[in-house]
Amino acid sequence: MSPVRALGRPLTAAILTLTTLLGYAPQPALADRITGAPSRVVSAGRAVDPAVGPIRWSPCPEDETVQCGLMRVPVDWTVPLGPQIDVQLARSPAGDPARKLGVLVVNPGGPGVSAVNLALDHDFFDSDVRLRFDIVGVDPRGVGRSAPILCEQQLVDAKPSPLFTTEEEYRKAEEYNRRLAADCAARSGPVYEHADTMSVVRDIEAVRLALGEDRISFFGASYGTLLGQLYAESYPDRVRALVLDSVMDHSAGVDAFLTQTAEASQAAFDQFVAWCARDEKCVLRGRDIRAIWADLMRRAEAGELPDPYDPPNRLGPWQLISAAFSAFYDPQWYSFAHYLKEAHDPAPASLGRRARSRLEDLTPYSFPAAICQDWWLPVGGFTGYRDRLRALAGRAPQMRVSPLALTAVSSCLGRAAAPVNPQRPIPAAPGPVLVVNSRYDPATAYPWAQQVTRQLGPSARLLTYEGWGHVVYKHSECVSAAVDAYLTALTLPAEGASCPAVEPKPFGVG
Repeated sequence: MSPVRALGRPLTAAILTLTTLLGYAPQPALADRITGAPSRVVSAGRAVDPAVGPIRWSPCPEDETVQCGLMRVPVDWTVPLGPQIDVQLARSPAGDPARKLGVLVVNPGGPGVSAVNLALDHDFFDSDVRLRFDIVGVDPRGVGRSAPILCEQQLVDAKPSPLFTTEEEYRKAEEYNRRLAADCAARSGPVYEHADTMSVVRDIEAVRLALGEDRISFFGASYGTLLGQLYAESYPDRVRALVLDSVMDHSAGVDAFLTQTAEASQAAFDQFVAWCARDEKCVLRGRDIRAIWADLMRRAEAGELPDPYDPPNRLGPWQLISAAFSAFYDPQWYSFAHYLKEAHDPAPASLGRRARSRLEDLTPYSFPAAICQDWWLPVGGFTGYRDRLRALAGRAPQMRVSPLALTAVSSCLGRAAAPVNPQRPIPAAPGPVLVVNSRYDPATAYPWAQQVTRQLGPSARLLTYEGWGHVVYKHSECVSAAVDAYLTALTLPAEGASCPAVEPKPFGVG
Protein backbone atom coordinates (compact mmCIF):
# COMPACT_ATOMS: atom_id res chain seq x y z
CA MET A 1 0.00 0.00 0.00
CA SER A 2 1.37 3.31 -1.01
CA PRO A 3 2.64 5.94 1.41
CA VAL A 4 0.61 8.96 2.51
CA ARG A 5 2.88 12.00 2.32
CA ALA A 6 1.05 15.13 3.47
CA LEU A 7 0.31 15.55 7.17
CA GLY A 8 -3.21 16.49 8.02
CA ARG A 9 -4.74 15.68 4.62
CA PRO A 10 -7.55 13.14 4.44
CA LEU A 11 -6.33 9.62 3.86
CA THR A 12 -8.72 9.26 0.93
CA ALA A 13 -6.80 11.85 -1.06
CA ALA A 14 -3.54 10.04 -0.43
CA ILE A 15 -4.59 6.69 -1.74
CA LEU A 16 -6.21 7.91 -4.74
CA THR A 17 -3.02 5.73 -7.31
CA LEU A 18 8.24 -3.66 -27.58
CA THR A 19 9.14 -5.67 -29.87
CA THR A 20 6.81 -7.00 -32.59
CA LEU A 21 4.17 -9.44 -31.46
CA LEU A 22 5.15 -13.09 -31.74
CA GLY A 23 2.39 -13.89 -34.21
CA TYR A 24 4.15 -16.19 -36.66
CA ALA A 25 2.50 -19.53 -37.43
CA PRO A 26 4.63 -22.02 -35.40
CA GLN A 27 4.01 -20.09 -32.18
CA PRO A 28 0.79 -20.19 -30.12
CA ALA A 29 -0.87 -16.80 -29.88
CA LEU A 30 0.15 -14.56 -27.02
CA ALA A 31 -3.23 -14.75 -25.30
CA ASP A 32 -3.12 -18.57 -25.62
CA ARG A 33 0.16 -18.66 -23.75
CA ILE A 34 -1.14 -16.31 -21.06
CA THR A 35 -4.63 -17.70 -20.45
CA GLY A 36 -4.92 -20.92 -22.36
CA ALA A 37 -7.95 -19.49 -24.16
CA PRO A 38 -8.01 -20.07 -27.94
CA SER A 39 -7.69 -16.74 -29.68
CA ARG A 40 -5.75 -17.11 -32.93
CA VAL A 41 -7.23 -16.27 -36.28
CA VAL A 42 -5.67 -16.72 -39.70
CA SER A 43 -5.08 -13.78 -42.00
CA ALA A 44 -3.41 -14.29 -45.39
CA GLY A 45 -2.31 -17.74 -44.30
CA ARG A 46 -0.50 -16.40 -41.23
CA ALA A 47 -1.52 -16.87 -37.61
CA VAL A 48 -1.96 -13.55 -35.82
CA ASP A 49 -3.11 -12.63 -32.34
CA PRO A 50 -5.90 -10.08 -32.27
CA ALA A 51 -5.94 -9.93 -28.47
CA VAL A 52 -2.63 -8.20 -27.84
CA GLY A 53 -0.88 -5.53 -29.82
CA PRO A 54 2.85 -4.87 -30.12
CA ILE A 55 4.47 -2.29 -27.91
CA ARG A 56 4.64 1.08 -29.63
CA TRP A 57 7.79 2.82 -28.39
CA SER A 58 8.72 6.49 -28.33
CA PRO A 59 10.96 8.66 -26.12
CA CYS A 60 9.27 9.59 -22.86
CA PRO A 61 8.28 13.26 -22.81
CA GLU A 62 9.58 13.56 -19.24
CA ASP A 63 13.00 12.06 -20.07
CA GLU A 64 14.10 11.17 -23.60
CA THR A 65 16.72 8.74 -22.28
CA VAL A 66 13.81 6.52 -21.21
CA GLN A 67 11.52 4.80 -23.70
CA CYS A 68 7.76 4.94 -23.19
CA GLY A 69 5.48 2.35 -24.77
CA LEU A 70 1.82 1.53 -25.23
CA MET A 71 0.52 -2.02 -25.54
CA ARG A 72 -3.04 -3.17 -26.23
CA VAL A 73 -4.39 -5.96 -24.02
CA PRO A 74 -7.84 -7.44 -23.48
CA VAL A 75 -9.91 -5.82 -20.76
CA ASP A 76 -11.00 -9.33 -19.77
CA TRP A 77 -8.34 -11.97 -20.34
CA THR A 78 -10.99 -14.70 -20.39
CA VAL A 79 -12.52 -12.98 -23.43
CA PRO A 80 -9.42 -12.18 -25.49
CA LEU A 81 -11.40 -11.02 -28.53
CA GLY A 82 -13.45 -8.57 -26.47
CA PRO A 83 -12.80 -4.90 -25.67
CA GLN A 84 -9.21 -3.77 -25.27
CA ILE A 85 -7.31 -1.14 -23.33
CA ASP A 86 -3.87 0.40 -23.65
CA VAL A 87 -1.39 -0.16 -20.85
CA GLN A 88 1.60 2.15 -20.69
CA LEU A 89 5.10 1.19 -19.70
CA ALA A 90 8.51 2.79 -19.51
CA ARG A 91 11.91 1.19 -20.05
CA SER A 92 15.07 2.76 -18.67
CA PRO A 93 17.93 0.99 -20.48
CA ALA A 94 20.79 -0.67 -18.65
CA GLY A 95 23.77 1.62 -18.25
CA ASP A 96 26.23 -1.15 -19.20
CA PRO A 97 24.66 -3.18 -22.03
CA ALA A 98 27.65 -5.54 -22.24
CA ARG A 99 26.99 -6.72 -18.67
CA LYS A 100 23.20 -6.60 -18.80
CA LEU A 101 21.38 -9.26 -16.80
CA GLY A 102 17.97 -8.72 -18.37
CA VAL A 103 14.84 -6.85 -17.39
CA LEU A 104 13.86 -5.74 -13.90
CA VAL A 105 10.11 -5.17 -13.76
CA VAL A 106 9.16 -2.81 -10.93
CA ASN A 107 5.94 -1.95 -9.16
CA PRO A 108 5.70 0.56 -6.27
CA GLY A 109 2.30 -0.53 -4.94
CA GLY A 110 -0.75 1.41 -3.94
CA PRO A 111 -2.89 0.03 -5.41
CA GLY A 112 -2.81 3.15 -7.52
CA VAL A 113 0.84 4.26 -7.73
CA SER A 114 2.50 4.66 -11.14
CA ALA A 115 5.20 2.13 -12.03
CA VAL A 116 6.10 4.25 -15.06
CA ASN A 117 7.14 7.03 -12.70
CA LEU A 118 9.38 4.59 -10.81
CA ALA A 119 11.11 3.58 -14.06
CA LEU A 120 11.61 7.28 -14.80
CA ASP A 121 13.20 7.83 -11.39
CA HIS A 122 16.97 7.57 -11.84
CA ASP A 123 17.61 7.94 -8.11
CA PHE A 124 15.61 5.09 -6.59
CA PHE A 125 17.79 2.10 -7.52
CA ASP A 126 21.50 2.07 -6.84
CA SER A 127 24.02 2.25 -9.69
CA ASP A 128 24.79 -1.51 -9.71
CA VAL A 129 21.17 -2.27 -10.49
CA ARG A 130 20.79 0.51 -13.05
CA LEU A 131 23.94 -0.63 -14.85
CA ARG A 132 22.88 -4.28 -15.10
CA PHE A 133 19.15 -4.11 -15.87
CA ASP A 134 16.67 -2.54 -18.18
CA ILE A 135 14.23 -1.19 -15.58
CA VAL A 136 10.66 -1.57 -16.79
CA GLY A 137 7.65 -0.08 -15.08
CA VAL A 138 4.15 -0.99 -16.26
CA ASP A 139 1.33 1.18 -14.96
CA PRO A 140 -1.25 -1.38 -13.80
CA ARG A 141 -4.58 -1.24 -15.58
CA GLY A 142 -6.75 1.45 -14.03
CA VAL A 143 -3.70 3.35 -12.76
CA GLY A 144 -1.71 6.32 -14.00
CA ARG A 145 -1.47 6.24 -17.79
CA SER A 146 -3.05 2.76 -18.25
CA ALA A 147 -6.78 3.35 -18.79
CA PRO A 148 -7.04 5.14 -15.43
CA ILE A 149 -10.14 4.66 -13.34
CA LEU A 150 -11.72 8.11 -13.00
CA CYS A 151 -14.31 9.21 -10.47
CA GLU A 152 -16.05 12.49 -9.74
CA GLN A 153 -13.82 14.48 -7.39
CA GLN A 154 -16.53 15.79 -5.09
CA LEU A 155 -17.93 12.30 -4.65
CA VAL A 156 -14.50 10.91 -3.72
CA ASP A 157 -14.01 13.78 -1.28
CA ALA A 158 -17.37 13.01 0.34
CA LYS A 159 -16.22 9.60 1.56
CA PRO A 160 -17.48 9.22 5.13
CA SER A 161 -15.26 8.45 8.08
CA PRO A 162 -15.27 4.66 8.57
CA LEU A 163 -15.42 4.94 12.38
CA PHE A 164 -19.14 4.20 12.31
CA THR A 165 -20.96 4.38 15.64
CA THR A 166 -24.53 3.76 14.44
CA GLU A 167 -26.36 1.41 12.11
CA GLU A 168 -27.46 4.44 10.06
CA GLU A 169 -23.85 5.52 9.43
CA TYR A 170 -23.00 1.98 8.35
CA ARG A 171 -25.94 1.84 5.91
CA LYS A 172 -25.07 5.27 4.49
CA ALA A 173 -21.52 4.02 3.86
CA GLU A 174 -22.89 1.05 1.92
CA GLU A 175 -25.02 3.38 -0.15
CA TYR A 176 -22.05 5.70 -0.72
CA ASN A 177 -19.91 2.80 -1.94
CA ARG A 178 -22.54 1.73 -4.44
CA ARG A 179 -22.93 5.30 -5.68
CA LEU A 180 -19.16 5.74 -6.03
CA ALA A 181 -18.77 2.41 -7.84
CA ALA A 182 -21.50 3.34 -10.30
CA ASP A 183 -19.92 6.72 -10.95
CA CYS A 184 -16.41 5.32 -11.45
CA ALA A 185 -17.66 2.49 -13.68
CA ALA A 186 -19.65 4.92 -15.84
CA ARG A 187 -16.65 7.23 -16.28
CA SER A 188 -14.00 4.52 -16.69
CA GLY A 189 -15.65 1.81 -18.76
CA PRO A 190 -15.13 -1.95 -18.46
CA VAL A 191 -11.67 -1.67 -16.90
CA TYR A 192 -13.38 -0.83 -13.60
CA GLU A 193 -14.64 -4.41 -13.25
CA HIS A 194 -11.29 -5.90 -14.31
CA ALA A 195 -8.77 -4.08 -12.10
CA ASP A 196 -7.82 -7.13 -10.03
CA THR A 197 -4.19 -8.08 -9.59
CA MET A 198 -4.52 -11.36 -11.51
CA SER A 199 -5.48 -9.34 -14.59
CA VAL A 200 -2.37 -7.22 -14.04
CA VAL A 201 -0.33 -10.44 -13.74
CA ARG A 202 -1.49 -11.44 -17.24
CA ASP A 203 -0.62 -7.97 -18.53
CA ILE A 204 2.90 -8.36 -17.15
CA GLU A 205 3.25 -11.74 -18.82
CA ALA A 206 2.13 -10.20 -22.11
CA VAL A 207 4.82 -7.54 -21.71
CA ARG A 208 7.46 -10.20 -20.98
CA LEU A 209 6.56 -12.11 -24.13
CA ALA A 210 6.48 -8.98 -26.24
CA LEU A 211 9.88 -7.94 -24.89
CA GLY A 212 11.26 -11.33 -25.95
CA GLU A 213 12.60 -12.06 -22.46
CA ASP A 214 12.83 -15.69 -21.35
CA ARG A 215 12.70 -14.63 -17.68
CA ILE A 216 12.31 -11.42 -15.72
CA SER A 217 13.50 -10.14 -12.39
CA PHE A 218 10.89 -8.36 -10.29
CA PHE A 219 10.98 -5.73 -7.54
CA GLY A 220 7.66 -5.11 -5.84
CA ALA A 221 7.05 -2.70 -2.99
CA SER A 222 3.99 -2.65 -0.74
CA TYR A 223 0.93 -3.68 -2.79
CA GLY A 224 3.38 -4.46 -5.59
CA THR A 225 4.50 -7.45 -3.52
CA LEU A 226 1.10 -9.03 -4.16
CA LEU A 227 1.66 -8.63 -7.90
CA GLY A 228 5.09 -10.26 -7.52
CA GLN A 229 3.72 -13.17 -5.50
CA LEU A 230 0.88 -13.87 -7.91
CA TYR A 231 3.11 -13.56 -10.98
CA ALA A 232 5.58 -16.05 -9.49
CA GLU A 233 2.68 -18.37 -8.64
CA SER A 234 1.30 -18.21 -12.20
CA TYR A 235 4.60 -18.26 -14.11
CA PRO A 236 7.23 -19.75 -11.77
CA ASP A 237 9.63 -20.69 -14.56
CA ARG A 238 9.63 -17.11 -15.84
CA VAL A 239 11.08 -15.54 -12.68
CA ARG A 240 14.83 -15.06 -12.32
CA ALA A 241 14.74 -13.04 -9.09
CA LEU A 242 11.92 -11.79 -6.88
CA VAL A 243 12.25 -9.01 -4.28
CA LEU A 244 9.25 -8.35 -2.02
CA ASP A 245 9.74 -5.12 -0.04
CA SER A 246 7.10 -4.42 2.65
CA VAL A 247 4.89 -7.40 2.16
CA MET A 248 1.18 -7.98 1.67
CA ASP A 249 -0.06 -11.32 3.06
CA HIS A 250 -2.82 -12.40 0.70
CA SER A 251 -3.80 -15.26 3.00
CA ALA A 252 -5.02 -12.92 5.77
CA GLY A 253 -8.73 -13.11 6.56
CA VAL A 254 -10.65 -10.04 7.66
CA ASP A 255 -9.74 -10.37 11.35
CA ALA A 256 -6.02 -10.91 10.77
CA PHE A 257 -6.11 -8.17 8.14
CA LEU A 258 -7.53 -5.66 10.64
CA THR A 259 -5.85 -6.86 13.82
CA GLN A 260 -2.27 -7.27 12.65
CA THR A 261 -2.30 -3.91 10.87
CA ALA A 262 -3.84 -2.13 13.88
CA GLU A 263 -1.11 -3.57 16.08
CA ALA A 264 1.48 -2.40 13.56
CA SER A 265 0.03 1.12 13.59
CA GLN A 266 0.10 1.16 17.38
CA ALA A 267 3.68 -0.11 17.45
CA ALA A 268 4.63 2.74 15.12
CA PHE A 269 2.98 5.21 17.51
CA ASP A 270 4.86 3.70 20.45
CA GLN A 271 8.13 4.04 18.54
CA PHE A 272 7.38 7.72 17.90
CA VAL A 273 6.85 8.26 21.65
CA ALA A 274 10.12 6.48 22.44
CA TRP A 275 12.01 8.54 19.84
CA CYS A 276 10.66 11.81 21.25
CA ALA A 277 11.91 10.84 24.70
CA ARG A 278 15.47 10.37 23.41
CA ASP A 279 15.88 13.02 20.69
CA GLU A 280 16.61 16.55 21.84
CA LYS A 281 15.15 18.00 18.63
CA CYS A 282 11.67 16.67 19.37
CA VAL A 283 9.58 19.73 20.24
CA LEU A 284 7.49 17.62 22.64
CA ARG A 285 10.44 16.09 24.47
CA GLY A 286 9.74 15.79 28.20
CA ARG A 287 5.98 16.03 27.74
CA ASP A 288 3.41 13.26 28.08
CA ILE A 289 2.61 12.57 24.44
CA ARG A 290 -0.06 10.00 25.25
CA ALA A 291 -1.88 12.53 27.42
CA ILE A 292 -1.58 15.15 24.69
CA TRP A 293 -2.96 12.65 22.19
CA ALA A 294 -5.86 11.73 24.48
CA ASP A 295 -6.78 15.39 24.83
CA LEU A 296 -6.60 15.93 21.06
CA MET A 297 -8.81 12.89 20.47
CA ARG A 298 -11.33 14.14 23.02
CA ARG A 299 -11.47 17.54 21.32
CA ALA A 300 -11.68 15.91 17.89
CA GLU A 301 -14.62 13.75 18.99
CA ALA A 302 -16.37 16.86 20.31
CA GLY A 303 -15.77 18.71 17.02
CA GLU A 304 -13.59 21.27 18.79
CA LEU A 305 -10.15 20.62 17.27
CA PRO A 306 -9.04 23.14 14.61
CA ASP A 307 -6.80 21.79 11.87
CA PRO A 308 -3.44 23.43 12.69
CA TYR A 309 -2.51 23.44 9.00
CA ASP A 310 -5.90 24.55 7.71
CA PRO A 311 -7.91 26.49 10.30
CA PRO A 312 -10.73 27.09 10.92
CA ASN A 313 -11.54 23.62 9.54
CA ARG A 314 -11.99 21.04 12.27
CA LEU A 315 -10.32 17.67 12.62
CA GLY A 316 -12.33 14.61 13.53
CA PRO A 317 -10.82 11.47 15.11
CA TRP A 318 -10.41 9.85 11.70
CA GLN A 319 -8.42 12.78 10.33
CA LEU A 320 -6.22 12.88 13.42
CA ILE A 321 -5.48 9.15 13.30
CA SER A 322 -4.80 9.38 9.56
CA ALA A 323 -2.34 12.25 10.11
CA ALA A 324 -0.40 10.10 12.58
CA PHE A 325 -0.46 7.12 10.24
CA SER A 326 0.86 9.16 7.33
CA ALA A 327 3.68 10.51 9.50
CA PHE A 328 4.89 7.01 10.32
CA TYR A 329 5.55 6.03 6.69
CA ASP A 330 9.01 7.62 6.32
CA PRO A 331 8.79 8.26 9.31
CA GLN A 332 8.24 12.03 9.58
CA TRP A 333 8.65 12.18 13.35
CA TYR A 334 10.03 15.74 13.55
CA SER A 335 7.18 17.15 11.47
CA PHE A 336 4.57 15.14 13.35
CA ALA A 337 5.80 16.38 16.72
CA HIS A 338 5.39 19.96 15.44
CA TYR A 339 1.95 19.06 14.12
CA LEU A 340 0.81 17.74 17.51
CA LYS A 341 2.27 20.74 19.32
CA GLU A 342 0.54 23.21 17.00
CA ALA A 343 -2.73 21.30 17.31
CA HIS A 344 -2.54 21.15 21.11
CA ASP A 345 -1.05 24.59 21.78
CA PRO A 346 -1.78 26.71 18.68
CA ALA A 347 0.24 29.89 18.34
CA PRO A 348 -1.59 32.95 16.97
CA ALA A 349 0.66 33.02 13.91
CA SER A 350 -0.43 29.50 12.93
CA LEU A 351 -4.12 30.37 12.65
CA GLY A 352 -4.01 31.79 9.14
CA ARG A 353 -5.79 29.70 6.57
CA ARG A 354 -3.46 28.08 4.07
CA ALA A 355 -4.12 28.46 0.39
CA ARG A 356 -5.16 25.28 -1.38
CA SER A 357 -4.78 24.38 -5.00
CA ARG A 358 -7.92 23.99 -7.09
CA LEU A 359 -9.09 20.42 -7.41
CA GLU A 360 -9.96 19.03 -10.80
CA ASP A 361 -13.46 17.77 -11.50
CA LEU A 362 -12.28 14.18 -11.89
CA THR A 363 -9.70 12.26 -9.92
CA PRO A 364 -7.92 8.96 -10.59
CA TYR A 365 -9.09 6.55 -7.90
CA SER A 366 -8.37 2.86 -8.48
CA PHE A 367 -7.99 1.88 -4.81
CA PRO A 368 -11.47 0.44 -4.10
CA ALA A 369 -11.74 -1.23 -7.51
CA ALA A 370 -8.53 -3.19 -6.96
CA ILE A 371 -8.96 -3.90 -3.25
CA CYS A 372 -12.54 -5.16 -3.53
CA GLN A 373 -11.60 -7.51 -6.39
CA ASP A 374 -8.54 -8.87 -4.56
CA TRP A 375 -9.90 -9.32 -1.03
CA TRP A 376 -12.92 -10.93 0.64
CA LEU A 377 -13.44 -8.90 3.82
CA PRO A 378 -16.93 -9.63 5.24
CA VAL A 379 -17.72 -8.15 8.67
CA GLY A 380 -21.20 -9.47 9.41
CA GLY A 381 -23.14 -6.22 9.21
CA PHE A 382 -22.98 -3.24 11.54
CA THR A 383 -22.85 -5.37 14.71
CA GLY A 384 -19.80 -7.29 13.49
CA TYR A 385 -18.16 -4.09 12.32
CA ARG A 386 -18.81 -2.30 15.63
CA ASP A 387 -17.52 -5.25 17.66
CA ARG A 388 -14.34 -5.36 15.60
CA LEU A 389 -13.72 -1.64 16.12
CA ARG A 390 -14.05 -2.11 19.87
CA ALA A 391 -11.67 -5.06 19.86
CA LEU A 392 -9.14 -3.19 17.74
CA ALA A 393 -9.21 -0.18 20.07
CA GLY A 394 -8.25 -2.51 22.90
CA ARG A 395 -5.19 -3.67 20.98
CA ALA A 396 -4.28 -0.20 19.69
CA PRO A 397 -5.29 2.27 22.41
CA GLN A 398 -3.90 5.37 20.67
CA MET A 399 -4.27 4.51 16.98
CA ARG A 400 -7.44 2.40 17.41
CA VAL A 401 -7.15 1.00 13.87
CA SER A 402 -4.95 0.92 10.81
CA PRO A 403 -6.46 3.68 8.63
CA LEU A 404 -5.34 1.93 5.47
CA ALA A 405 -6.77 -1.46 6.45
CA LEU A 406 -10.05 0.01 7.71
CA THR A 407 -10.35 2.05 4.51
CA ALA A 408 -9.98 -1.17 2.53
CA VAL A 409 -12.65 -2.97 4.54
CA SER A 410 -15.09 -0.08 4.63
CA SER A 411 -14.66 0.65 0.90
CA CYS A 412 -16.00 -2.80 0.04
CA LEU A 413 -19.16 -2.62 2.17
CA GLY A 414 -22.32 -2.92 0.13
CA ARG A 415 -20.66 -4.26 -3.01
CA ALA A 416 -22.75 -6.95 -4.67
CA ALA A 417 -19.95 -8.53 -6.70
CA ALA A 418 -17.76 -11.14 -5.04
CA PRO A 419 -14.00 -10.66 -5.41
CA VAL A 420 -12.51 -12.44 -8.41
CA ASN A 421 -9.12 -12.84 -6.73
CA PRO A 422 -9.82 -13.56 -3.04
CA GLN A 423 -7.22 -14.48 -0.45
CA ARG A 424 -5.36 -17.76 -0.41
CA PRO A 425 -1.93 -18.88 0.79
CA ILE A 426 0.82 -18.42 -1.75
CA PRO A 427 2.49 -21.69 -2.82
CA ALA A 428 6.14 -22.45 -2.16
CA ALA A 429 8.51 -20.75 -4.57
CA PRO A 430 10.75 -22.92 -6.77
CA GLY A 431 13.64 -20.45 -6.64
CA PRO A 432 15.23 -17.98 -4.24
CA VAL A 433 13.04 -15.09 -3.07
CA LEU A 434 14.16 -12.12 -0.96
CA VAL A 435 11.56 -10.73 1.46
CA VAL A 436 12.34 -7.39 3.14
CA ASN A 437 10.36 -5.62 5.86
CA SER A 438 10.94 -3.13 8.63
CA ARG A 439 10.08 -4.37 12.08
CA TYR A 440 7.98 -1.26 12.72
CA ASP A 441 6.26 -0.88 9.37
CA PRO A 442 2.96 0.97 10.00
CA ALA A 443 1.23 -0.33 6.86
CA THR A 444 2.37 -3.86 6.00
CA ALA A 445 2.73 -5.52 9.37
CA TYR A 446 5.98 -7.34 10.14
CA PRO A 447 4.09 -10.59 10.89
CA TRP A 448 2.87 -10.51 7.28
CA ALA A 449 6.48 -10.72 6.07
CA GLN A 450 7.11 -13.65 8.42
CA GLN A 451 3.96 -15.42 7.26
CA VAL A 452 4.65 -14.91 3.56
CA THR A 453 8.23 -16.10 3.98
CA ARG A 454 6.96 -19.31 5.57
CA GLN A 455 4.44 -19.79 2.77
CA LEU A 456 7.12 -19.34 0.12
CA GLY A 457 9.10 -22.17 1.69
CA PRO A 458 12.81 -22.88 2.23
CA SER A 459 13.93 -20.99 -0.87
CA ALA A 460 12.68 -17.69 0.58
CA ARG A 461 14.72 -15.53 2.94
CA LEU A 462 13.49 -12.72 5.20
CA LEU A 463 15.78 -9.73 5.78
CA THR A 464 14.55 -7.66 8.73
CA TYR A 465 15.22 -3.95 8.91
CA GLU A 466 15.23 -3.24 12.65
CA GLY A 467 13.87 0.23 12.16
CA TRP A 468 10.84 2.16 11.04
CA GLY A 469 8.90 3.13 7.96
CA HIS A 470 7.36 1.58 4.88
CA VAL A 471 9.30 0.40 1.80
CA VAL A 472 12.78 0.02 3.19
CA TYR A 473 15.09 -0.33 0.16
CA LYS A 474 16.16 3.32 0.48
CA HIS A 475 16.04 3.47 4.27
CA SER A 476 19.39 1.83 4.89
CA GLU A 477 22.59 1.11 2.97
CA CYS A 478 22.60 -2.33 4.58
CA VAL A 479 19.19 -3.14 3.09
CA SER A 480 19.94 -1.73 -0.36
CA ALA A 481 23.29 -3.57 -0.51
CA ALA A 482 21.57 -6.88 0.30
CA VAL A 483 18.86 -6.30 -2.31
CA ASP A 484 21.44 -5.28 -4.93
CA ALA A 485 23.57 -8.37 -4.22
CA TYR A 486 20.56 -10.61 -4.64
CA LEU A 487 19.37 -8.95 -7.85
CA THR A 488 22.79 -8.93 -9.51
CA ALA A 489 24.30 -12.19 -8.19
CA LEU A 490 21.31 -14.08 -6.72
CA THR A 491 23.12 -14.03 -3.38
CA LEU A 492 20.71 -14.24 -0.44
CA PRO A 493 21.55 -12.92 3.04
CA ALA A 494 22.11 -15.42 5.83
CA GLU A 495 19.17 -17.02 7.58
CA GLY A 496 17.84 -14.63 10.23
CA ALA A 497 19.83 -11.69 8.86
CA SER A 498 18.86 -8.17 9.85
CA CYS A 499 19.96 -4.61 9.24
CA PRO A 500 20.31 -2.09 12.09
CA ALA A 501 17.93 0.83 12.38
CA VAL A 502 19.00 4.20 11.00
CA GLU A 503 17.69 7.14 13.02
CA PRO A 504 15.48 9.36 10.86
CA LYS A 505 16.58 12.92 10.17
CA PRO A 506 14.55 16.09 9.78
CA PHE A 507 13.60 16.91 6.22
CA GLY A 508 16.30 18.90 4.45
CA VAL A 509 19.10 17.19 6.38
CA GLY A 510 21.19 14.77 4.35
